[in-house]
This record gives sequence, C-alpha cells and structure tokens, in this order.
Amino acid sequence: MKLTAPLSLGVFALTAASIVACSNETTGPSRTARGAAAFDTGLPGNPSTALYKFNMIGVSNPKDADLTGDNGKRMFVNLDGHSTINLVEGDDFDILDANATDKDGGKFQLPDPDPDNDGTTWYGVYVRTLGKPGGSANLTSCVTGTVDGSTGTFCSVDTIKVERKSGKPAVYNVSKELLTTCVDLDGDQICDKRIFLFDDSLLDYAWSVDNNGLRNAQFYFFPIPQTIGLNP
Repeated sequence: MKLTAPLSLGVFALTAASIVACSNETTGPSRTARGAAAFDTGLPGNPSTALYKFNMIGVSNPKDADLTGDNGKRMFVNLDGHSTINLVEGDDFDILDANATDKDGGKFQLPDPDPDNDGTTWYGVYVRTLGKPGGSANLTSCVTGTVDGSTGTFCSVDTIKVERKSGKPAVYNVSKELLTTCVDLDGDQICDKRIFLFDDSLLDYAWSVDNNGLRNAQFYFFPIPQTIGLNP
C-alpha cells in the first residue's frame, strides 16, 4: 500500500524536496513512507513531503474569469454559502478548474485512494486553516447516480467543520469525510453504505463546501495510510 543518514545528506534531501514542492507542475503520487517531523506546523509531517497541496480561498464576489487548466494550486469558493468541487480520477493530483464559485463548480483530479478496496487508503487529507481568526466551513463528500436501486445525489452523513480559531492555525484530518461518502438511503440520517472515492465508475463524485466566512484553508495530501474500514 500504500533513516538515519549523515547530516549533510539529510540537509541535501530536505533542500531537494523543498525545491520540488515549490513547482507549479502537476504532481504525481509516490507511495512512500510518512514524512519527517512537522516542524511545529501541526501537520502530520514535513510540508515538503506532501504529495500535493492547494489553497482553498473564500471570495465574496464570484469569479468571472475562465480558470480551467489553472496551475496556481488554489481553488476559489464562495466566502459565504455553498460551493461544489467536482472530482475526477487520475494518476496525478491537479486542479483542472479553479473556480468553484459558479454553478458548474470547480474540478479537482486525484488518484484512487483505496485501489485495493480493503478500507485502508494509501494517503490522507489534512486541512490547515489560516488567516485572521474567524470563519468556518463544513466539508463533506457527495455522489450522484444510482446506489442500491436509489437514484439521485447523496451527500455523506459524515461532515466535518473546520474553523480558524484564535492562536495557532488548527489542522484537521478530513480523510474519512473527503475520501469516502457514507450514504443514508432511507432518510433516517444514519449511514447505510460507505462508498470510497472512485469505487464505482458509474457514479459522479464531488466535495461540498458550505462556507461561513473562512477565507483561507490549505489542503495537504500526505502518503499516510488511513484505516477507515468498509462498513458504515
């Protein structure tokens, strides 16, 4: 699924990793071990060891410009209200449409997190809230299509609230909420079936962002396996 070297070699490796992390090119996944120390960022590893990172930026005015194929590693969402980030499977992490403020939503490409279908992902997703204290957002995942005979759009009963509190920026592990959708099929608000991202090729996948004034959040993807399980 998805060290101890001389000091000079370690410094060289860290410097090289930092240079790669600063590139705006599409980032391909590497199923390596978890990263080094988090250096007081609150993250589970050195930021330079992340597979990919992008900034989610809340804006008060919807974007009019065409942001498809944008390489800025950021996703614009509505500062107050709902935004959709559509998800597509690919070998690399890449933002295909950076504008999630319009009716079509944004588009983000990422690899299948659980290709072995065993309930353990080979990478995890972490959100770090930044900027002036204040603001929060509810994040969850949704699928559209037919699930066990029922057709429609189903958003997960697993929702996580991320917020910018006072003090150091908080870090949230959002892997379960964003890499799986726990579907309620009978309307009792209890999960009946857990669907991992890209498990069913006939479904469309998306992230739902309900923002309440959160202006900036960093999304990190680390090669850290997450044992979520196949059951609800």
